[in-house]
Parts: sequence; structure tokens; C-alpha cells
Amino acid sequence: MKLHSVVRSAYIRFGLRGITGPLQSRSFQHDFVPRHPKAKPKRYKYPAVYDPYGPRPPPSDKIIQLAERIAGMPPEERAQIGPALQERLRHPKMQSISTEGMDLGPQGGAGAGSAKTEEKKAEKTAFDVKLEKFDSAAKIKVIKEVRAFTNLGLKEAKDLVEKAPVLLKQGITKEEANDIIEKIKAAGGVAVIE
Repeated sequence: MKLHSVVRSAYIRFGLRGITGPLQSRSFQHDFVPRHPKAKPKRYKYPAVYDPYGPRPPPSDKIIQLAERIAGMPPEERAQIGPALQERLRHPKMQSISTEGMDLGPQGGAGAGSAKTEEKKAEKTAFDVKLEKFDSAAKIKVIKEVRAFTNLGLKEAKDLVEKAPVLLKQGITKEEANDIIEKIKAAGGVAVIE
């Protein structure tokens, strides 16, 4: 006897209620006390600064006295505290972060002016390719070429091409940039190196 026929005979004999048991029903029971309709909402006091670790205990008297002694020292002696503590606690020496190639904004930091003059003197090694315009008849060919070297999907490549003028690829070598420009030119677009 097949399983299907067994289930069907059980369904006919007992009916759906006999197979599944009595149906359960639950009514919504709210577990909160409704507030008075004219009551004002509660105002909670939030801390000025959120500390995920909770409130910290106040510093001990010994720490407060030490902080007062350090604050009372002349600036030359205060400058020596950091290196002395690093040596005493055997902390690794902090490495300075190189800002070469970073845009530090209009202020630029300490050596921004000299860095920009050195950058102009140094030969440029990373280039960007920008799609200026394309022939509307060759739009599909240009999209295919853009997809080939950007690894974008069809929709993303189409959107990118339609936004022309737009940067297609950044930080590439001059040879790779020239290769991309030639391919786009062959497809019917105009691209330039920046």
C-alpha cells in the first residue's frame, strides 16, 4: 500500500480535525497597564556623553595628587614624561604615520606646502582615465568596453557611461591608461588621461 493512499484513508476516516488535533486559538492579552489619556509623557534624563562601559569610579586621591604634580611641572619636564614612561613600561615606540599622497585639505598640516612642490617635481606614476563623451550610435560598444576593464555589471556600466563625463578607472599605469583610451576610441568614445 502506498503512503499516499494511507494518508488519504486516514483523512477520510478521521477528518482534518482528527489528524491535526483541535485547532488552537489565542486572544491578544496585553501585559501593560494603559496610561491615563491626559497623562503627560515621561521625560528621561540622558547623559551628555554615552559611555558603553557605564559610569566610572572617581580617581583615587593618589592619582589626583599625581595629576596636580604633573600639571605644576614646567613644559620641558612634562615633555619628558611620555618617553620616560614608554621606556619604563617597555611599550613599543610609536611609528609616525606617513601622510605622503594624502589630501590633508586647505590647512594641510606642517609640511603640506613643501610636499606639494615636491609632488609637482616628481614624475607622476598613477593616472586616471576619464570618459569625456561618446557617440550615441556606439553606446553599446562603449558599455561593453567599460565592462571589460572595470568588472562592472551591465546596469552599473550603462549607468556609468550615461553619466559622462565620468572617471572610469583611477590609479593605473600610463601604459594601461593608454590601452584603455585606445579601446574606447575604437568603440566610438572619447577618453582622456588625468
